Amino acid sequence: MNIEKIIKEKQGTIVDVRTTEEFRGGNVVGSINIPLNEIPKRMEELKNLQAPLILCCASGGRSGQAQGYLSQQGIECFNAGSWLDVNYFQSQTN
Repeated sequence: MNIEKIIKEKQGTIVDVRTTEEFRGGNVVGSINIPLNEIPKRMEELKNLQAPLILCCASGGRSGQAQGYLSQQGIECFNAGSWLDVNYFQSQTN
């Protein structure tokens, strides 16, 4: 599945795994903030979000770690890299 298409068609949930402070400094409209270090203790919340999860952070490193972990837990998710890229794709919607 094409991440850009998923974002443009507003499928799934955008999850920003940066710190709360980073998230407050700027984020994708409609995204939710679950910092990378909180993911294991917030699994029930993550399982209840609309799949697929579109994971983003500052550069793609932390969202890549989150994607690996969540995939092992059976959650459909994609590493979308930088939140700025996700924000750009979302702005391209009709």
